[in-house]
Amino acid sequence: MSDNVNLPSLSNEGSLTHYLQQIKKFPMLSQKEEMSLARKWINKGDTAAAHKLVTSHLRLVARIAMGYKGYGLPITELISEGNIGLMQAVKKYDPEKGFRLSTYAMWWIRAAIQEYVLKSWSLVKIGTTAAQKKLFFNLKKIKNQLTSYNDGSLKPDQVKEIAERLDVTEAEVSDMEGRISGTDYSLNAVVSEDGESEWQDWLVDEDADQEVKLAEKEELSKRKNLLSKAINILNEREQEIIHARKLSEVPKTLEELSKAYKISRERVRQIEEKAFAKLQLEMVNLAKETKLISA
Repeated sequence: MSDNVNLPSLSNEGSLTHYLQQIKKFPMLSQKEEMSLARKWINKGDTAAAHKLVTSHLRLVARIAMGYKGYGLPITELISEGNIGLMQAVKKYDPEKGFRLSTYAMWWIRAAIQEYVLKSWSLVKIGTTAAQKKLFFNLKKIKNQLTSYNDGSLKPDQVKEIAERLDVTEAEVSDMEGRISGTDYSLNAVVSEDGESEWQDWLVDEDADQEVKLAEKEELSKRKNLLSKAINILNEREQEIIHARKLSEVPKTLEELSKAYKISRERVRQIEEKAFAKLQLEMVNLAKETKLISA
């Protein structure tokens, strides 16, 4: 499967409404259907199966891309980059590990969109350090978490709190806020030529009925229980690194962890990869034991 897989056209802002209407026509897949298609793609190179896996997750890409619309970039381009990330995820997806494609693909989609955003914003605007990049992508989210934030600007105590949470200077927080403020799009922004369709119209999840949603909620609960049990296979340092890198709302950088543990960044990366592999294997084994996935 190439990155040029045939998808609905998304060439310019004027086509956005039409594109969103098109992708709503692709059906959702049950876990059984998803696993069957993934096996066909992996074992037989069935490109039609891979295409179904991609198209059934285009709405996921659109939703994730909307989360980055405040960076002043065309939403159509954000979606296009996210679609490339989705296709990469499908290429590497292994259903035997017990996770749904959407869970796995989210990381690839976000990575592709973030890379595009970073390339589009000059290094002068966002800085070059890992901490500055983390600030760039987390400032808006943390601002919204501060309950007293409601007037469009940060107060000194809020600047200080954000700086401490992201391990940057207060000056960097204030500077970054000034550079990226004013580019948010309203949820009431019109996205169609007839003036009737707004962004918020596309945020409502109309994909699944209540029965499917309940099943997915129950599955997520089971996954979380598996994770809480499986993580015990890791030693204390491995658990701390996995929490810091994979499970934290604001992930720590390799540099931050290397200083905390007084080891090299490469060593932190090696521990993270080894621990994550152990964790995945243990979750698969536990899932088989509990019959959550087929043996």
